[in-house]
Amino acid sequence: MLSPKEFIEDAVQKIKKQIGDEKAIIALSGGVDSSVCSVLVHEAIGDNLTAIFVDHGLLREGEVEQVTNTFKDRLNFKFVDASDEFMDALEGVDDPEEKRKIIGKVFIEVFEREAKKYDAKYLVQGTIAPDWIETKGKIKSHHNLALPSGMVLELCEPIRDLYKDEVREIGDELDLPATTVYRQPFPGPGLGVRVVGELTRENVEICRKTNKIVCDEIEAAGIDKDVWQYFAVLTDTKVTGVKGDQRDFGYLVIVRVVNSIDAMTASVAELPWEVVQTISKRITSEISEVTHVALSVSDKPPATIEFC
Repeated sequence: MLSPKEFIEDAVQKIKKQIGDEKAIIALSGGVDSSVCSVLVHEAIGDNLTAIFVDHGLLREGEVEQVTNTFKDRLNFKFVDASDEFMDALEGVDDPEEKRKIIGKVFIEVFEREAKKYDAKYLVQGTIAPDWIETKGKIKSHHNLALPSGMVLELCEPIRDLYKDEVREIGDELDLPATTVYRQPFPGPGLGVRVVGELTRENVEICRKTNKIVCDEIEAAGIDKDVWQYFAVLTDTKVTGVKGDQRDFGYLVIVRVVNSIDAMTASVAELPWEVVQTISKRITSEISEVTHVALSVSDKPPATIEFC
C-alpha cells in the first residue's frame, strides 16, 4: 500500500503518460472525489485541464455558489448551467435505474459538447472503487460508469482503485480545504436519486428544502462530524395529516442518517431524539406539501445508502 505522498507522485506520472500534451476536461462537482482528481490532473498537465462544473438542476441548496467560490480562482474553472437540459430529459421518468442512465447520458453529452470548445481529448472522472464494484455486481449503476456507446472522449480515472477514506487521505496530503475533503458524500445524480418516483421541478425543490432542514439541524446539534451522511428523501407516497383545523394530504419524507468508512457497508447512526423531533416539526411546519416524516433504520446491507 502506497503512502498518500507516494500515491500522488505515482498518479501524477501515470496521468502525464496517459494524457501527455493533450487537453482534458473534468467533471468537477466540488466533492472530495472530483476535487482530488482535479488537483492531481492539474499537477500533471497544468492549464491543459479545464474543470467544468455542471448545474444539472439536482444540486443541494447553495451548492452552486459554494463550489464556484471554492474553485473559481484555483483551477481553470468553467460553470455550465444545463439544468433545463437535464430536467427536460427526465420528465415523466420514475424508474430509478432509468433516471441514473439518463443523467449519465446527458452528462456525457454536455461534456462532449464542452470538450469541443476546449479541444479536449480526455474526460477525467472521479470514479472510486465502490462505484465500479457496485455496478459490476449489478447493485446499481453510477452516473460516471453508465456511459453511452460511441463516446468520443477517452476516460482518465486516477482514483478508481481507492475507497472514500483513502481519497480523503489524498485530499489532506494535497492540502485541499477541510470543507471539501470532509464534505459528506453526495451522489453524482444528486437529488435525482433522492426523489422516489417521477421527477418534476416542483418535487425536486421540495426535496432540496427538506434536505436543507436536515443538514441545518444535524450541524446545529454539532453531530455532523460524527456521522458519515445525512439527508432527506422525498417519497412518492402521500399520507393524511392535519394542518391547522384542516385535513391535509401530503408527501411522506424519510430522513436517512448513516455511518460508514468506505460506503461498502453502513450502519444507522443513533441520533438524539430531540434532534429527530426538531427535524420533523420543522419539515412539516415549513414545507406545506409534507405531512409526515419518518426515520430510516435500515443498515447497508440489506439496504443501500441511497434510496434510488
